[in-house]
Amino acid sequence: MDVISLSVFDLSVAASLLILLSVASLLMNLGLEKRMLLGGIRMILQLLLIGQVLRFLFANTNPLLIACMSLVMLSVAAREVSVRQKRQLRGFSGYWIGTVSMFVSSFSITFLALTVMIQVHPWYTPQYAIPLLGMVLGNTMTGVALASDRLTTQLYEQRGMVEQRLLLGQTWREASSDIRKDCMRTGMVPIINSMAAAGIVSLPGMMTGQILGGTPPVEAVKYQILIMFLIAAGTGFGVICSIWMTSRHLFDSRHRLCLDQLILRR
Repeated sequence: MDVISLSVFDLSVAASLLILLSVASLLMNLGLEKRMLLGGIRMILQLLLIGQVLRFLFANTNPLLIACMSLVMLSVAAREVSVRQKRQLRGFSGYWIGTVSMFVSSFSITFLALTVMIQVHPWYTPQYAIPLLGMVLGNTMTGVALASDRLTTQLYEQRGMVEQRLLLGQTWREASSDIRKDCMRTGMVPIINSMAAAGIVSLPGMMTGQILGGTPPVEAVKYQILIMFLIAAGTGFGVICSIWMTSRHLFDSRHRLCLDQLILRR
């Protein structure tokens, strides 16, 4: 079965729903209408651009070009993690922590999937490498952003309790242990909920796309199971790495809480 092509009219009808939602936000004084409209416009431009880029990459399987594309994706994801924080780390610390944590988790897991599980040749084939990295990196970005934001907020709001535990002789690890565990859970909740609801409440995006493209449902299910496991692992390891690095940055070598490293984003 051929994929049904969508017209400009079809996309316009879908866009009108977002406009109606923005109007509702305006009438209810939610203050989200500007962000929704700008987000929609940004999404359209980005997807149109990436469509042209992917068409070029698919026609030219060049590992250097694919590496450049991957690094661009990583840098943008790290920026998104940094700017989403209510209380940001000063300087480029937040950006680099996001970059390292997502690189360590997402890139290593994607490479493992391409070489060991899917075994595509060459392993950097863009039709597999770019979409797979995008799904793992995107979900890891969400988890890292949620966990990091909660960590900096909780340490600031509970600074009195943390400092009291430090004064009683606890190390920075012991004093912040409960907060760090809570933040890790926060970062993992979205993907855990997605796994619990997959197949019953919702059909995940990759599986839906493959079915619409003509892939047998059972084969699409197997790919989706693989993707969900990869996303969960990438998100989990990324969150753990980010929480550890951020916590280490906010405590000095003498186990003192250094909140002067945080700035309030307005």
